[in-house]
Amino acid sequence: MPTHGSLSKAGKVRSQTPKIVAQERVSPSPKTRSRRNYEKRVILQRKPGQNWM
Repeated sequence: MPTHGSLSKAGKVRSQTPKIVAQERVSPSPKTRSRRNYEKRVILQRKPGQNWM
């Protein structure tokens, strides 16, 4: 299988990209999460899956 360009250049862009430190995330409380799911499902009438309309 032919390659697009030489393999010696593999990973060039990733190595040039500056490293960003990940921010700590706080997960929402179960009550908040349930409320958000209710809004999506009942109020906005969104279908399950990744096709949101």
